[in-house]
Parts: sequence; C-alpha cells; structure tokens
Amino acid sequence: MLKLDRYLIREFAQSTFAVLVVVLIVLVGGAFADVLQDVARGKVPAAMLLAQLGLVFLKWLPMILPLAVMLGLMLAVGRLYRDAEMPVLVSIGVGPGRMLRPLAWMALPVVAAVALCSLWLGPWADRTSARMIESASRNLLIAGMEPGRFTELPGGSGVIYVGGMSDSNRQLQKVFVYRQKDDRFHVTTSQTGVLSVHNERDRYLMLEQGFEVEGPMGDGRDFRLMRYAGNEVRLPDSIAPKRKSDAVELQPTLSLFGDPRLEAIAQLHGRLAPPLLTLAFALMAVPLARSAPRQARYGNLAVGFLIYLFGLLLMMLGTEWIEAGKLPAQLGLWWLLLPLLALAVWMYAHDGAIRRPRATRREARA
Repeated sequence: MLKLDRYLIREFAQSTFAVLVVVLIVLVGGAFADVLQDVARGKVPAAMLLAQLGLVFLKWLPMILPLAVMLGLMLAVGRLYRDAEMPVLVSIGVGPGRMLRPLAWMALPVVAAVALCSLWLGPWADRTSARMIESASRNLLIAGMEPGRFTELPGGSGVIYVGGMSDSNRQLQKVFVYRQKDDRFHVTTSQTGVLSVHNERDRYLMLEQGFEVEGPMGDGRDFRLMRYAGNEVRLPDSIAPKRKSDAVELQPTLSLFGDPRLEAIAQLHGRLAPPLLTLAFALMAVPLARSAPRQARYGNLAVGFLIYLFGLLLMMLGTEWIEAGKLPAQLGLWWLLLPLLALAVWMYAHDGAIRRPRATRREARA
C-alpha cells in the first residue's frame, strides 16, 4: 500500500470515528430516556436496563453508521481542500478518481458492518430482547423484586414485599401483597409462598398460612377478614405487549426470503437498504465536500446531512408503503436505492472534471 493511501485512509478513518463518537454521545441520552421510560411503565424490568440499552444500540447502528461515514468523509475531504492539500495532489496527478482506492479501504468495512448489523445483529437483538423480557415476567427477582424491598406490580395495580427468597427465586418468605381492583383493595399476608407459572403466561403466588383483608377504597365499612391455610393470588401480567413468535421483526433474514406476506417483504427490504445507502453516501461525500480554500465548510455538511435525512425518511416511508400495499411488492425499495446509487456513481465520476468552454457566437457562426 502506498504512503499516500495510508495517509488518506488514516484521515478518513479518524474523521469518521470522531463523528461516530459525537453522534453516539448525542443519541445515548435519547436511548437511555426511552429505555428508562419503558422501565417506569413496567414494560422492561429494571435489572435489564443496561442490557436493553445495548440491544437498542445494536438496532440503531444501521441508521447511525451511514451518517457517520458521510459526515466523516466530508470533514476529511473538506480539510484537504481547506488546507490546499487537494490542489497539490491534483497537480501531481492524484485527483478524486485516484482517491477511490483509499475510500474503498475505509468505506467497504463500514458497509460490511452495517450489513452485519442490519441483516443479523439487529434481528438477533430484537429476539434477545423479547426473550429476556418474557423470561423476566416469569421470575420475580429478575423482574426487579429484591428481599426486603417494596416492588410495584406491573401496570401500577399494587405493590408486593418479600422478606426472603430462596436460591431458585421461587420459594418466598414473609410475603405482603397489596392489590387494587375496581373500587376495592386487597391486602394479603403470608409466612411462605411459591411462585408458579401456568400456560406460559399467567403467574400465581401460592401462599400458605396467612391473612387477607378486603375493603373499599373510599368511605364505607364493608371490610372482610379471612384467615387461610392456602391461597392462590394471581399476579397481573406485564403491560409490555407480547409479540408473536412469527412476527416479522423477530425472524432471521434468510427466513424472510420467499415469505409472501407484505410485512415480511417490507421487513426484508428495510434490512437490505442500510448497507446500500451507506455505499451511496460514501461515494457522494467526496464530490459534496469540494470547496474553495476560503469557503465555509459547514454549508456542505448541512447539505450532506439533508441528503442523508431525505434518504432515510424515504426508506422508512417506502417500508411502510410496502407493508400497507401502497407500493408493489416486486418494486420494493429499488425505486430509491438504484437511482441513489446511480446518482452517487455519476457525481463521483464527474467530480473535478473540467468543462469545455462554451463556444462564442463568432465561432458558432463559423
């Protein structure tokens, strides 16, 4: 590899990595707020906050990396123009066409990473997240319950307190359960209890040797006290929607090929689009970064960001249109990807080309 290629690859990679770090720092707050909101609503167990945050980032990478590549390359190439390095390179015969090799060395691994996240890691993260939440709904300790601490039940319908818990997380000691149903409350206490799951969904507490008090929420004297040797208390389900096992977002990419459902076709095209968009944005970055030595650099960055935003929104809208049947399934997202790739190749091929001067009127008459 030539020394010039190594220099350009280093410049491209450093700028892209810097932009990626900044974008991740900006987005980490939004992702954390979304996951924390799901935890507060009972959709995600509190103990899984960091794990769910990591899975969310895996699903976001196919949307973040194209932006990082485009802005990073534009910053690097724009610096070459601003510091008059590009005119020097052009004077020795190294034009934009000669930069294709170092550009490919930097951009193609990123395209491969986007394809890996979009086609495999993203669906895997969805399946893992659903599996973790489903497993947590069957286990009180994983769902956030700790001995000696009051824990709110899913949906805010009551609280539960456990004084002790066995190693298997199913044998409970000194149980206190407060529940609300309609306009009445139920307070149940027990010395021991066992957590059981029926029909892979319903959770019950099998309590032994305890008391239950039932009474009105407001004014009234209709109270009831019951002492029992055994009592079965059904715990409310998590309010997180349970996705079916055949949901298209949970299916591996290979299983989507040949699936005639519109949502499967839309999901497949939505996974194929990010790596192709990344390649198109990488090619566009070099001609878009062309500028005069004293020209402001941030105007070109704004244009690049708008192109990225326009392509991303069209991809999302096209996916929804395919799923809704507004676009032919055979057309997919090729109406967006192929023209965008052709435009990127044309812009890169004509970058730096010298136009012929227009003929004067006297020459035209001759």
